[in-house]
Amino acid sequence: MTAANDATPLALAQPEDQHTQGEWEAATAAVLRKSRRLTDEDADAAVWEKLTRTTLDGIAITPLGVPADLDDLRTAGRPTRAGAWDVRARLAGDDAKLLNEHALVDLDGGVTSLWVEAGPDTDLATLLDGVLLDLAPVVLDSTTPQTSAEALLELADDRGVDLHPDTNFGADPIGQEVRGFRGSAPGGLAPQPADLVAVAELAQAHGVRAVVVDATVVHDLGASDAQELGYSMAAGASYLRALTDAGLGVATAAGLIEFRYAATDEQFPTIAKLRAARRLWARVLELSEVEETVDQRQHAVTSRPMLSKYDPYVNMLRTTVAAFAAGVGGADAVTVLPFDTPLGQPDAFGRRIARNVSHLLMDESHVHEVADPAGGAYAVERLTDDLAVAGWAELDRIEAAGGIEAALADGSLQSRIDEVVARRESDIAKRKRPITGLSEFPNLAETLPERAPATDDVRRYGASFEALRDEPAGAPVFLATLGSIAQHTARATFATNLLAAGGIAVEVAGPTDGVDSLAAAYDGQAVVCLAGTDEAYAEWGADAAAALRERGAKHVIVAGKPADYADDSCAMGVDALAFLNRTREVLR
Repeated sequence: MTAANDATPLALAQPEDQHTQGEWEAATAAVLRKSRRLTDEDADAAVWEKLTRTTLDGIAITPLGVPADLDDLRTAGRPTRAGAWDVRARLAGDDAKLLNEHALVDLDGGVTSLWVEAGPDTDLATLLDGVLLDLAPVVLDSTTPQTSAEALLELADDRGVDLHPDTNFGADPIGQEVRGFRGSAPGGLAPQPADLVAVAELAQAHGVRAVVVDATVVHDLGASDAQELGYSMAAGASYLRALTDAGLGVATAAGLIEFRYAATDEQFPTIAKLRAARRLWARVLELSEVEETVDQRQHAVTSRPMLSKYDPYVNMLRTTVAAFAAGVGGADAVTVLPFDTPLGQPDAFGRRIARNVSHLLMDESHVHEVADPAGGAYAVERLTDDLAVAGWAELDRIEAAGGIEAALADGSLQSRIDEVVARRESDIAKRKRPITGLSEFPNLAETLPERAPATDDVRRYGASFEALRDEPAGAPVFLATLGSIAQHTARATFATNLLAAGGIAVEVAGPTDGVDSLAAAYDGQAVVCLAGTDEAYAEWGADAAAALRERGAKHVIVAGKPADYADDSCAMGVDALAFLNRTREVLR
């Protein structure tokens, strides 16, 4: 690299700013030793093991990308979107007039397309009244896609306009079956070829898309990123087979399909997932002998399971990170779900915040100005490759079962998803995957915003904690603080937050200087929790427990390591759900 008017090479970093991997390890190890995550005897290189995170697919995400990560790696899956992404608003519910109001406000506020959940009785004419169908694409999500597609076409014909070419009739029979839309319909899990082909023919005749491969249906069941990728490839391949069997060319059929993926607040896996999806679909088309380039069109939706009903305003942060990752990952369209989605029908404020997330990312942060912001980053390229390999392996397992229909029918895919759900639940229960405002830093005094009821068919990741919060414990725990505030505050804060995560309030003794002052603060609570330093426990913890038992305490907990004078204990790494349920049982 040289300056424009100077032949002198410009170094990317001055010599004093260039450091070796060993120097990074030493500096990082020093920080971890201060936080006691490493001992003085541990080698500096141990920082890799300490800081490497493993995904639910068993993929290691290292704390630092290095050139060696790309050894023998073929980079693929780069974003194909140029410029701004399509800001897509979701419209779901039974009140067509209300949804029309939402649609018009959203479009006036900068939304560029609408994602409409429709049923056989949905009044599209009312819902889309005033919507310029030739300027704003409409993506249908319908239980009866052919009927809904015909209604949309009739509406456009009545207005004398052509549908926007990014309109999609949204046929997704496999996804509908997974969602339960067709639970009692004949034909089982196999896509209905006549329905699919009829919708495809309508779409082809009017220059729009016909099919959505909605991978969020398995994400909402708890699937991992690789399982979401494998499912989407298997469903996409199934639709290609059905459409080509009806006489469409493979490239033509592929051009009628859009893919929908979940974007979570784990930004690097989300970026890598979208990049890996493009790589996998390109491989599917290559094996299908498609000679021309048919880019995969992606619609990213912020994850529904990651949202929390309690402290819902934190959802704004989660969805912002997810939308950022979706934009960086190259999604063609992005839907940010309103922060109040878990509470019911989102209100005007929630919808406004949701659409403004994309505007902030593009108009103020200019995320869309760079075609592939994560491209060339060692860690992202490595993760993209690892996820692509894992996704293809999942596709192989599905195809080995006889295809996606067979893998769903025999329960093999669901069984693998259940294993992932169990691992995630275990991590959440132990707070290895903390949920801010729910499993960490809960606020028992919060008043939730009120929203109109809405159908919620997704089990959120924090559902177990939410169930405890839904039915707060009827009695508080006495927090028996040993010593001064400075001495007991660390463990008292830990215990208070942990108990609050289970809907259990505490009554705090405050500063104490011995058994007598502690006992004087006690007011007959059935459960007490000692909180103090190890030294205080050794000096008068047993006496404090005995004194409180004499005054009526039936269950003694110690915040820290187990003690022979206590019935239970709580410390970092405890199975929080199991502990909270035990404690609540005593409180009953």
